[in-house]
Amino acid sequence: METKNILIAGVGGQGTLLTSRIIGDVAVRKGYDVKMSEVHGMAQRGGSVVTHVRYGKKVYSPLVEEGTCDILLAFEKLEALRWIHFLKEDGIIIVNNQEINPMPVITGAAQYPTDIIQRIQRACKQAYILDALSIAKALGNIKVVNTVLLGVLAKHLGLEKSDWEEAIERTVPPKTVELNKKAFLTGYESEIK
Repeated sequence: METKNILIAGVGGQGTLLTSRIIGDVAVRKGYDVKMSEVHGMAQRGGSVVTHVRYGKKVYSPLVEEGTCDILLAFEKLEALRWIHFLKEDGIIIVNNQEINPMPVITGAAQYPTDIIQRIQRACKQAYILDALSIAKALGNIKVVNTVLLGVLAKHLGLEKSDWEEAIERTVPPKTVELNKKAFLTGYESEIK
């Protein structure tokens, strides 16, 4: 198997690290060599966070190189745009259509771009845009945005749905297992254009 390169980009507090741990858990249990670089950027709530996950027969480096990313999973749309240059030409981008203002926007030093989704769609042949925040709200807890997005990602990785559900059971806090599995399935079964 060729090495899979996944980049998870978001904002601190969105669950990017938990998502990378679930992906790593599934890949390890399937017998793959897994390397992860858990945080680049500021991991505190509100700061930009990116996680590199690579798995395959043998992986030597934890970092996804620019232009080699198979799938960019973005928990916030400006973060998607910030990391889009890491995607390979036929790469897939999955974007949560959520806006979280970075500090320069909050302080008035910059404006949040209004054309992000259009720029992403022009740059990527395979762009999947969804409102994972609204889905999580409908499920009763905005903290499951990450597992909704994980469900969308899982469809593109060719691993069994049950493997993902078992990894969620092992990884998330016990009292949130059922909600997270429901969020995962909602993302997995979604019809996104």
